[in-house]
Amino acid sequence: MSSSNRKKKAEGASFRDQPYAGQLPQGLWTTGLCDCHEDGHICVQTAIMPCVSYAQNTEIVNRGAIPCMNAGLIHLALGFVGCCWLYAFPSRSRLREHFALPEEPCRDFWVHLFCTPCAICQESRELKNRGADPSIGWLMNVEKWSREKVTPPIVVPGMIR
Repeated sequence: MSSSNRKKKAEGASFRDQPYAGQLPQGLWTTGLCDCHEDGHICVQTAIMPCVSYAQNTEIVNRGAIPCMNAGLIHLALGFVGCCWLYAFPSRSRLREHFALPEEPCRDFWVHLFCTPCAICQESRELKNRGADPSIGWLMNVEKWSREKVTPPIVVPGMIR
């Protein structure tokens, strides 16, 4: 598939339903905030370079609209001045909206302020558990879903308060 066809297909991909709905708790996180040990690769990557894990998550959550490199560089730059959490918490909110997840254990702002690495790890695990592999990027996930004949495993956000 050509690059332009892939891009058109990725842009046209919609989030209609969760093909894995029967396997996952609806409206609940599949993994806890402090369960970093559940995926050693994500844990180590986030401990060493949180901007990489964050960027991979952001590309998936934003359906490729925010390129991984851009998100990572912004996160890295803000990390040098100690405020990467300001950039990161809206992505968590968007992820929660996609999957109709509760704002736990506290508001997204506070989770990222006090525990950014744990939050990023949890978000990565959540995406993986719901069928999106952050490490391969948005376009490759769309191709994978196309080959497997499934719709992207993210629900349409409900009403926003």
